[in-house]
Amino acid sequence: MSQFFYVHPETPQQRLLKQAVQIIQQGGVIVYPTDSGYALGCHMGDKDALDRILQIRQMNTEHHFTLMCRDLSELSVYAKVENTAFRLIKNHTPGPFTFILKGTKEVPRRLLNEKKKTVGLRIPQNKIALALLEELGEPLMSSSLVLPGQDFAESDPDDMRHQLERQVDLIIHGGVIAEAPTTVIDLSEDYPVLVRQGQGDASAFV
Repeated sequence: MSQFFYVHPETPQQRLLKQAVQIIQQGGVIVYPTDSGYALGCHMGDKDALDRILQIRQMNTEHHFTLMCRDLSELSVYAKVENTAFRLIKNHTPGPFTFILKGTKEVPRRLLNEKKKTVGLRIPQNKIALALLEELGEPLMSSSLVLPGQDFAESDPDDMRHQLERQVDLIIHGGVIAEAPTTVIDLSEDYPVLVRQGQGDASAFV
């Protein structure tokens, strides 16, 4: 049975965040709120937890994973970012953007796109997500909580509890959050490529 934490969306309780980080560090899979709906998260170096997320979402290993970062300095540790790309990212974070970038050796190989050696990175605007990342002290491996057969991410943690309480270790309830997909920008080559138009304004990239 999973644990279920009610975390305040504006002033997240530090005590609960510390418990959440302990669960992540012990190999747990969590559900947590972001600025684009709810997501599944686990420690980026934990293969077993990653496999559990793949099983929950019924995806193969070719899926593009995302590392949730707390700030730009963390992003630059895990991705190779040229100056022009860095300025573009700086002007659009935190916010509803996922950036596809070449990963550094700090990124576990299983998280990289096999052919391009890229990984998705983003800095969310949700206060619970940012506080959780600050407490964790490193990126969180993440995937939108889109259940098999569904087109959109889950929005109501009470519904998630009924569906996932035997599959995840923790559900963080941060309120009902309607899914609003991120805008995905590929910055791994010489020119930005708009991969998906979501809620972020992509005019600076095209």
